[in-house]
Amino acid sequence: MAEYSTCPVRQVISKFGNKWSILILYSLHTSERGILRFNELRLLIPDCSPKMLSATLKSLEQSHLIHREIYPVVPPKVEYSLTTTGHSLMPVIMALIEWADQHFDEIVTKKNF
Repeated sequence: MAEYSTCPVRQVISKFGNKWSILILYSLHTSERGILRFNELRLLIPDCSPKMLSATLKSLEQSHLIHREIYPVVPPKVEYSLTTTGHSLMPVIMALIEWADQHFDEIVTKKNF
């Protein structure tokens, strides 16, 4: 059982394998400039509470998947973008999104008895 808790794949996927992280990464990836501010993300992901959005952004930043740029202006201006590591993850996430789209009916709407 000790091997499971130290599995490198488990450790890496735990850093972005939740719905909010994937939605944030996708939103940054598909944004026109590749940069979004907190309130822009809130508008794109309205069912994510501000507290959860903030916590997820911090986690993604700590995992080196997104970059947080703070500008020394009043009021404060903060922008988020993908890091090189974050960009390298996007083909995998895009493949997962495509797979989910193809299998949505089979997995979400059909009841398994």
